[in-house]
Amino acid sequence: MNKILFEKREIIPPKIVCVGRNFVEHISELGNEVPEEMVIFAKPNSAIGRDLQATHAADELHYEGELCFLIENGQFSAIGFGLDLTKRNLQKKLKDKGLPWERAKSFNGAALFSQFVKMPDTLENISFELNINNKNRQSGTIHKMIYKPLDILKEITTFMDLNDGDIIMTGTPGGVGPVSRGDVFTGLLKDACRLMTSAEWRAG
Repeated sequence: MNKILFEKREIIPPKIVCVGRNFVEHISELGNEVPEEMVIFAKPNSAIGRDLQATHAADELHYEGELCFLIENGQFSAIGFGLDLTKRNLQKKLKDKGLPWERAKSFNGAALFSQFVKMPDTLENISFELNINNKNRQSGTIHKMIYKPLDILKEITTFMDLNDGDIIMTGTPGGVGPVSRGDVFTGLLKDACRLMTSAEWRAG
């Protein structure tokens, strides 16, 4: 089973629950409609990877930087940065046919995470960003989310039990694009100006 780090402690997440279409600018850049209700999908533990790849089974991958939460006792216990990797061309084909997204979203290595850290006292000043080769590509705050983290937690638990170690990915802001081999990705999570955690990956 794949593991993530919570302040140097290894955790095995049973599953990852993801929210799609949670930032208006990302919805617009993909030509989608604003959903009438929360879009939720899941990734298995096997989707967790350590290395960033530009392709998977010859399919081009696109990056999506996201704010993530670790679950313990039914509540958020830690916070981190994550990359949701997507086979965008395959996803579009599946969507056009009205088929599920798993082949485009839940493959091995489709989710990468920073080390998680303890929750802050408030989420008011939390922001996250993704830089590629030291240039900013994505920036997000909770204020720009259509559905806020606590609303997401409440909605998920109306139909699904959350286990200790589960991860919730809260959606990506605008600026997504293809992963290019050799590029250096840096994910940053901040509380106001204070860096909480970060991660760096070089695309292979």
